[in-house]
Amino acid sequence: MLNKLFGFDSKKHKIRTEILAGITTFLTMSYILAVNPSIFKDIKEKEIQSDNVAVVEEMSFYVQEGTVNMQDVVVGETENNPAVIKNARMPEGAVFTATALAAIIGTLAMAFIAKMPFGLAPGMGLNAFFVYTVCNLMGYSWQFALTAVFIEGLLFILLTITNVREAIVNAITKNLRYAIGAGIGLFIAFVGMRNAGIIVSEGSTLVALGDITSGSAHLALVGLFITGTLYALNIKGAMLIGILVTTLIGIPMGITEFKGVMSAPESIEPIFCKFEWKSIFSFEMLMVVFTFLFIDMFGTIGTFIGVSTKAKMVDENGNIPRLKQAFMADAIATTAGAVLGTSTTATYVESAAGVVQGGRTGLTAFAIACCFAIAMFFSPLFLSVPAAATAPVLIIVGMLMLEPVRNIDFDDATEAIPSFITLIIMPLAYSVAAGVMLGMISYVVINLFCGKFKKLTPMMYILAVLFLLKYIFM
Repeated sequence: MLNKLFGFDSKKHKIRTEILAGITTFLTMSYILAVNPSIFKDIKEKEIQSDNVAVVEEMSFYVQEGTVNMQDVVVGETENNPAVIKNARMPEGAVFTATALAAIIGTLAMAFIAKMPFGLAPGMGLNAFFVYTVCNLMGYSWQFALTAVFIEGLLFILLTITNVREAIVNAITKNLRYAIGAGIGLFIAFVGMRNAGIIVSEGSTLVALGDITSGSAHLALVGLFITGTLYALNIKGAMLIGILVTTLIGIPMGITEFKGVMSAPESIEPIFCKFEWKSIFSFEMLMVVFTFLFIDMFGTIGTFIGVSTKAKMVDENGNIPRLKQAFMADAIATTAGAVLGTSTTATYVESAAGVVQGGRTGLTAFAIACCFAIAMFFSPLFLSVPAAATAPVLIIVGMLMLEPVRNIDFDDATEAIPSFITLIIMPLAYSVAAGVMLGMISYVVINLFCGKFKKLTPMMYILAVLFLLKYIFM
């Protein structure tokens, strides 16, 4: 039965080893249960101000479309307008439950469909793009962003079935792929420092070092030293332990607000199936969907290749067995996560921790899913974690994502310049999408002017033109 369900071979594998590997992977990735609600808490409320008639029409549209419930819409008087609609934020408790459920569904799909030892949960970087770029910087509602994630998941399923994914993958050079991963790492680290107050806004220099001798910034630095030391010592669950210790230190400092330990999971009703269908055919939706798809696709590819190679799960030709099934599980997880009310669900590179412990089959993934199911009942504990305690994890994860930089060919300027533009634009422009688009445009233009036509594919020309049109007309 275990062989049929999880690809478990009693001659090669041990149940105890697989389960312990699953617990190890959970400990290394469970920080997402604290980090994800913390990031989603930063979504700015979207106000729609107009006269009474327009307000009523707007409210009626949202209610009829099922985008929001009546209780999610707050109507109030303003000084210059008779009324205003305020699109409520995503509740932390609901986001926590959705995060855990997405991890459970995605990891179970990996266990039963792909039979591989990988854990899935809402992805770091993708959640930051969801909140800080799509919602806050671009100004779209979180319902719009969830719709984009849902469409991305469906497209990922279609691309996996039809094998079109390979054509898109082959259209992007390896150096740009490396730069995208590294750029997201810088972006995540910057977000962590900003949330903790280590980096603050400053008029003349745009950004500056905050007050690191007191408050959240001080706690975050203490947490960074603790978490970094644990990680350097290869302590299992270093990031989770670091978050918990930093949170406890924050209690006497007056930064941590303890909310309890256990409770029944909060309802996801406020964020369940909240899609904004009126925008699905817009160019804005196309760009956001493509960026989600692009980041998810190449992040997943990199994770599968890296972890499978570390586990020696590749064949003599370097191919990964059951890769298509693994991609399908990842795509299903993303689609389900959007329905539940969270950002793109991705395969975690932390799965390598369980692989190192000997996890090789879907039984490891099943154990990970069981751990997330148990963790659902500890939402008050995870929601007590302040941003200063999760910031160190964001910084360390950002550092880990910089690893692909060493593979960029800096000796070839036609590769190095677009790669550098990609990774530096993301944190400085506070936008993953901007880095992707400007990186692709610069790659095509530089290689075109240098006469290196053979390096450019029709798909790259198409993407570059689309991105240029976006900047020209929008």
